[in-house]
Amino acid sequence: MRSLPLLVSGALVFASTVTGAQPEARPKQDANGNPLRYAATGHVSNYDESKVGAYTLPDPLVLRSGEPVRDAATWRQRRRPELIELYEREIYGRVPASAPVVSWETVATTSGELDGLAVRKHLVGRFGPGAAGPKVNVVLYLPAAAKGPVPLLIHLLFSPPPGLPPPVDAAAGKAGTPPRTSTEHGPIADLHGRGYAYALFRYTEIEGDRADTNLGGVRGRALAQGQDKPGPGEWGTIAAWAWGTSRVLDRLAQDPAVDATRVGLIGHSRLGKTVLWAGACDERFRVIFSSCSGEMGAALARRDFGETVDDMAANFPWQFTGAFQRYAGHWNAMPVDAHLLIALAAPRAVFVTGGTKDLWADPKGEFLAQVAAGPVYRLLGAKNLGVTDLPPVDQPLTTGDLGFHLHSGGHTITAEDWAAFLAFAARPLRPARP
Repeated sequence: MRSLPLLVSGALVFASTVTGAQPEARPKQDANGNPLRYAATGHVSNYDESKVGAYTLPDPLVLRSGEPVRDAATWRQRRRPELIELYEREIYGRVPASAPVVSWETVATTSGELDGLAVRKHLVGRFGPGAAGPKVNVVLYLPAAAKGPVPLLIHLLFSPPPGLPPPVDAAAGKAGTPPRTSTEHGPIADLHGRGYAYALFRYTEIEGDRADTNLGGVRGRALAQGQDKPGPGEWGTIAAWAWGTSRVLDRLAQDPAVDATRVGLIGHSRLGKTVLWAGACDERFRVIFSSCSGEMGAALARRDFGETVDDMAANFPWQFTGAFQRYAGHWNAMPVDAHLLIALAAPRAVFVTGGTKDLWADPKGEFLAQVAAGPVYRLLGAKNLGVTDLPPVDQPLTTGDLGFHLHSGGHTITAEDWAAFLAFAARPLRPARP
């Protein structure tokens, strides 16, 4: 028996010439349990550092014209705006002028929560005119004993906030489909003991995240008559989730118990990607916590390790603008990479985590992206990571304006991540104990 190569969607597949023989099944995991993906470009997931290959990152301190960026004014007035424009045009898409307006209602206020530590507010934001539009449920916990406005942490969730039922609207998924079980809620009582307000909401209440639901939220409400998808260059779902997060902050900033000048933003996995872009676009976020965000988040895309641009373009096209598809198989042609996304937050604080068993998200690539963002932080008078070698496992870096933690374990926010993040955030947010 012999096999002949066939070209299928740009990838070579070997088919047997023996009548009735089935193609050999390809493994879904490597010998260490890491996921294997077979892209249409022919690329197969790599976890071997010796096969990462050479790459050159775009210089964060060189303008597209080739001029060097030597001072903070040039970064603020020229380099930063051109990077935002590149990300909008090539990666995430721009928010259209037709994005829906949001109206807010306070549904309930409950005292004595968390054994008397907190006041709980349930807020509902409705996108667009009419009661039939998508709505986002936000749960806000405020320290009951606070003497004045307190810093705020906003957390994007995969599951509903505590105390809310599974969603049934189209943007969140099929009616009656329960959310994934999750322990992603932070240590709420500890947060309040430290003097933080804590707000939580589910990302798919802003926009769906499947092939059949990704226009069920705000992007669908922004479509013009006769339009069945966002126009060229308009927002993918990551941009929509980031935009919605800023609309949540608009409302929370109006609460007299919240200090809107001291706000942190938290997201895990694809929501770790979202909070990085939200932090780039909205400078009200003083601290960003991006957990295990991986490809097209905090990990360098040019590093051939774990998930790749090819995988993202094929499996999650709705998360990006249409132009992103051109970079499948052509990663080095992208005008941006993760270090530039992180640098767009400078000099504000960014904390990134990865897991030793989450190689799909390339934790080393996340660390190296922060190292490469360091020159921008130094230019703006902020502190970089302070090291260039990957730190030991479970020894977080928390003393600079860039922070990193490689935790033992997999794709999750661990208790140790939370402890390291709170140590990191204490300086820029300066929480006042009640």
